[in-house]
Amino acid sequence: MNPPAAAPDFLIAAGWEGAEIRPLAGDASFRRYFRVVHHDRSAILMDAPPPYEDPRPFISIARWLGERGFAAPRILSENLEQGLILLEDFGDARLRETVDAAPESELRLYEEAVDLLIRLGQHEAADIRPYDLAEYQREVALLPEWYTPAVGLEVDMQGYVDAWDQVLVPLLTGHTPVTVLRDYHAENIMLIEGSESLGLLDFQDALAGHPAYDLVSLLQDARRDVAPELETAMLDRYQRITGAGDAFEIAYNVLGAQRNAKIVGIFTRLWKRDGKQRYPGLCPRVWGYLERDLKHPALKPVSDWFDANVPTEMRGDPLAIVGE
Repeated sequence: MNPPAAAPDFLIAAGWEGAEIRPLAGDASFRRYFRVVHHDRSAILMDAPPPYEDPRPFISIARWLGERGFAAPRILSENLEQGLILLEDFGDARLRETVDAAPESELRLYEEAVDLLIRLGQHEAADIRPYDLAEYQREVALLPEWYTPAVGLEVDMQGYVDAWDQVLVPLLTGHTPVTVLRDYHAENIMLIEGSESLGLLDFQDALAGHPAYDLVSLLQDARRDVAPELETAMLDRYQRITGAGDAFEIAYNVLGAQRNAKIVGIFTRLWKRDGKQRYPGLCPRVWGYLERDLKHPALKPVSDWFDANVPTEMRGDPLAIVGE
């Protein structure tokens, strides 16, 4: 986590000469983050190194959100050639740690997070790519591409594609697309001191798609246990306020299964390809969500495929299953 070599000159040009650069965090991508401290002010330095990362989508969506009253970090300075972006600092109070430390705050904060999605759904989607069938299929293909080989299974690929087509095609119509942030969960939602707004992070992959997707991201959190009772209460809240009916509830379960299948594949890839050993241990939670989603009647084709191709005992931590 050494700062990029270009960081000091970038900060001088941005008016932050002499600032201290402190390591902050990395994530599952090539992006890295640093806190820049200069006297009594601070900012966040995003290192999104080209050609591996393109920060322009992040900048575009951040500005789109800000123009509509949502708390996305303001862009203080940018150098696209170097992949360096200076951002507003939202502090360290993430929703996850706040709720874990004060469980009595969980219901209130999750209600606020659901209400933010309701407000987001009231805006016409940003000018971004659609969340179409090809993207859904590309994502769910990560499970048979990475997970099933990792645990030694050979599976029916064409049957997998066909099953997902059956459950996903109905979701492509019948709703107004919204801006789907795609990683809306407790570790990407900030509590900003002195503000009533929840801060948003990690939205650079936003697509125009179904409003149920981000609700799934929040309530079937791959990194934090969300009690089924809380999930049900928040889904009910969303439907009660928006008037969304049975079709939304079906979409919620279908997209839950789609997202969780994708995440199982991604977490396995992070282990097998990138050597990140913590991710296999997150898979059992995700499998738990996936199996709950698969019980919905709308997912019978996909559920049948899993029953025929992935035995129950092969659903879990791939590292533990193969005994490495």
